[in-house]
Amino acid sequence: MLDLLAEHDRPVTDLVEHFDISQPSVSDHLRVLREAGLVAARREGRKRVYRLDASPLKELADWVKEFERFWTEKLDGLGRYLRKKHGPPEENA
Repeated sequence: MLDLLAEHDRPVTDLVEHFDISQPSVSDHLRVLREAGLVAARREGRKRVYRLDASPLKELADWVKEFERFWTEKLDGLGRYLRKKHGPPEENA
């Protein structure tokens, strides 16, 4: 849903067409996303149109980036271990 809303604002009926779930289920997902601050809704006539608010995702990405160095260190260590145990990887394997 977030990918679709990243393209442009969409009404619920448009979102339902992209998923193999019922309209009430899509609405439930949108409610959770709205409560998380990831989407906002506005009324256009009788329709509710949803738009993405990606700012909370930026906060999450910044938080995850803080831990990236730990992953890099662990992966580098794993690479060193595997090279030591099995030798360098063969080319065109």
